[in-house]
Amino acid sequence: MKLTEVEDNMKKTIEATQRSFNTIRTGRANTSLLDRIVVEYYGTETHLKSLANISTPDSSTITIQPFDKTSIGKIEKAISLSDIGLTPNNDGQVIRLNIPPLTKERRQELVKLAAKLAEEGKVGIRNIRRDGIDSVRKQEKSSEISEDEARNLQDNIQKLTDKYIAKIDELLAVKEKDITTV
Repeated sequence: MKLTEVEDNMKKTIEATQRSFNTIRTGRANTSLLDRIVVEYYGTETHLKSLANISTPDSSTITIQPFDKTSIGKIEKAISLSDIGLTPNNDGQVIRLNIPPLTKERRQELVKLAAKLAEEGKVGIRNIRRDGIDSVRKQEKSSEISEDEARNLQDNIQKLTDKYIAKIDELLAVKEKDITTV
């Protein structure tokens, strides 16, 4: 495994962690809250954003306008069954989600959720480090690389690990600030 492969995998983990953070509700309406919602549409699991135009007309409302009006009930059901904690209002044409202001307790719960997602990202980074170091050790055992090269590669992998874990910590700090800001 090359150092560039290790770094690319770590970058992908950072991106996945950022996407997870985007699905956490803050006090403002954000269309990324609905990114994980999947709707049963003609027997196929389809992402909501493929079925409807999603917009935020103001800071406390998300509107969902289905391309196919017959799917409005299925979309409403999928939102109701999801874990976002919002109740859809359907007027036959458009679904509206009103984002209530967050209570202090709810903000604390969301900060804990963000910390959990950050920890999952860190575990992913550490797993990539472990795989990279195992690969280097195998190369060293099979005499593909020298002991010095192996030690140097392992040090570089550790430096990358430290760098990307620090990035996750930065993302978490930004998300916590976003959640706790009223």
